[in-house]
Amino acid sequence: MTRYARITGTGSCLPPRRLTNADMAARLAERGIETSDDWIVERTGIRARHFVDEGVNASDLAVEAARHALAAAGITAADVDLIVVATSTPDMVFPSTATIVQHKLGVAGCPAFDVQAVCSGFIYALTVADAMIRAGGVHRALVIGAEVFSRLLDFNDRTTCVLFGDGAGAVVLEASAEPGILATDIHADGKHTDILCVPGHVAGGEVLGSPLLRMDGQAVFKLAVGVLEQTARASLEKAGRKPEDIDWLIPHQANIRIMQGTARKLRLGMDKVIVTVDEHGNTSAASIPLALDHGVRSGRIQAGQTLMLEGVGGGFTWGSVLLDF
Repeated sequence: MTRYARITGTGSCLPPRRLTNADMAARLAERGIETSDDWIVERTGIRARHFVDEGVNASDLAVEAARHALAAAGITAADVDLIVVATSTPDMVFPSTATIVQHKLGVAGCPAFDVQAVCSGFIYALTVADAMIRAGGVHRALVIGAEVFSRLLDFNDRTTCVLFGDGAGAVVLEASAEPGILATDIHADGKHTDILCVPGHVAGGEVLGSPLLRMDGQAVFKLAVGVLEQTARASLEKAGRKPEDIDWLIPHQANIRIMQGTARKLRLGMDKVIVTVDEHGNTSAASIPLALDHGVRSGRIQAGQTLMLEGVGGGFTWGSVLLDF
């Protein structure tokens, strides 16, 4: 019997502190930097984002999202035999945030590890968990994207600090005789490291290099639209499907213009795109599962529909997952 992996539950978590563009403009004005709601919305489609309070870590957001996903799937953390967390903002250098999440969920024994592919992290993590379930060694996996990007932002750079937010999204992935995940496609090209990075590291008890996010927005935009179309078509080809078979496109929520460009290349109307970037900003590895959970809980995403998940991020990394929900 062919073994597949299906999503049986989704969940999410946004920190309660919501910052509008007006809030961000006021914060930047204190530094002598001018911006406005109109300027941000026109370039990004973002109207608000959520930031964690001091003392709240990626694992805290991940645990809440995981609990919602577990409840939706009708299982407990003890039923899970794999935990994968996609994050670029771990609680500490080591151990992995996944092991911290495991402990906070009150379980032990199953493998737990992090995946670091920045904004493509959830796609990578889902691909890994799918492969492990198909191989037969895992029956139920908890796959989480969790980020606290607010701690990496340079608030002297209005072109980047207004883009990002914090949050977490999670899914329960279970073995099934019925097809769920139909195809995956992941890639990377390290030559593009400099266009989106946080070029710092810890050595000798000090931070060497810059611990703040740097981005060449134009270069990222140009690369993103092209590779997102390519990876979406690759997953469709692997599954023997066509763009018109897609009920919902759930892209990484980086910038509304990138999302519009990708939909246009696939000849999909924006009425088939789940959009949360306006309220969440770019939450990196958390953005796709956040958008997925939003679509499910709003009633738009229904059982039996075909979803295309796709992301692109620093590295440069990109990939897609085609699934029947």
